[in-house]
Amino acid sequence: MVSAKLKRIYHEIKLSLRGEDQDYTQGNLKRAVFLLSVPMVLEMMMESIFAIVDIFFVSRLGADAIATVGLTESVITIIYALAVGLSAAASALVSRRVGEGNLSKASNSAYQAILTGICLSVILAVPGAIYAKDILIFMNASSDIVNKMSGYTSIMFGGNVVIMLLFINNAIFRSAGNPVLSMRVLWFANIINLILDPLFIFGWGPVPAMGIKGAAIATTIGRGLAVIYQFYLLRNGDGRIKLKGINYRPDFNLIGKLLKLSTGSVSQYIVATSSWVILMRIVAQYGSDVLAAYTISIRIIVFALLPAWGIGNATSTLVGQNLGAGQADRAEQSAWLASKANMVTMGFVAILLQLFPGFLIGLFTDNPNIIEVGISSLRTISVGLVFYGLGMTLVNVFNGSGDTQTPFRINIICFWMIEIPLAWLLSGQFGFEQQGVFMSIVVADVSMTAIVYHYFKKEKWKLKMV
Repeated sequence: MVSAKLKRIYHEIKLSLRGEDQDYTQGNLKRAVFLLSVPMVLEMMMESIFAIVDIFFVSRLGADAIATVGLTESVITIIYALAVGLSAAASALVSRRVGEGNLSKASNSAYQAILTGICLSVILAVPGAIYAKDILIFMNASSDIVNKMSGYTSIMFGGNVVIMLLFINNAIFRSAGNPVLSMRVLWFANIINLILDPLFIFGWGPVPAMGIKGAAIATTIGRGLAVIYQFYLLRNGDGRIKLKGINYRPDFNLIGKLLKLSTGSVSQYIVATSSWVILMRIVAQYGSDVLAAYTISIRIIVFALLPAWGIGNATSTLVGQNLGAGQADRAEQSAWLASKANMVTMGFVAILLQLFPGFLIGLFTDNPNIIEVGISSLRTISVGLVFYGLGMTLVNVFNGSGDTQTPFRINIICFWMIEIPLAWLLSGQFGFEQQGVFMSIVVADVSMTAIVYHYFKKEKWKLKMV
């Protein structure tokens, strides 16, 4: 009996990783959630490995280098917010058109999203690259970081177009029902980054040691080659979405629809990530060791959240396709199944973080001060992971349906009106210092889940038209 069950699971995993377009508007829902979630979780893992690999090698350069990566990433998350927000809008449109069976319109929606992303990234690249030092000064960075390590920040901002396109193109693959392509793209990017990171940071043979700047160059090249691979698949692949033979002129009506739809999606991520910037700024006042510990622990937390994001993205695709096919009840059933799976998974992850925080932080540093603060951060933040698993799934129900405004309003309440003031009060006024910041994150996650659950039960998301 056990052997037969294991064989069935193995068969389903093989099928989920085969890389074929799937129709998720019919058939067993549990199977659909599984087939979508496996490659999406692996895709999220590959995206996070970029950050883990960078920190692993950069940590050999000292606390200031780690802090530089943390400060830069906290600001560049604004770009991630735009990328994720626009990709969510593209996903809503593409999955809805795929559910309707209109692949021509789905392909056109995908192209217009790519065009919009390129324009936005160029607007952000120039000022970000030029004013890198000013950005670090604003973030309370030390003079050594500003004067010696701003090259990392400048390169990351200047090359942000590859971040934007990587997110948008992978969202297109997922919403068309083939998340395996997204996973393969990021496997490819990570292999390149893993090779180039130590080579450019520490040097070898004719390649000079470039320090922290080398990490930025390696990451940008890895992502850039992955984007080229994505365009090859979109133009020459055999998937549902094809960029060959379409009208390449800008469709300003569709672009306007994308921007309007993405406004709420972009705004919700900007609210969430800007709160992270402010939290990072609060933590920075307690010194480089504390900031390095927070940077490492957040990278580990992000890695731990990959299953939640993967299952959440699967939910978005299922909801979009089934609403497009006129099957609202099936969309709701998929949301409940994904929510249960996410809560169980995040519960298991939380237990691991509670039991082995010292081991995980110790993989990146042997500094006892950094390890001590990192342990406290992991144990505190992981308390809210089960709630986050439920909340992330339900947020993606709204995004998949095209209702991006509801999550935006919820984020305003939870991250700006609860998390930031609470972090300031607990860390400064009540004397908890960095521990107060960690506690505020848990409170914000629990609050977000409670509020989004309330709106989900009202079922207005089922009526959203895009």
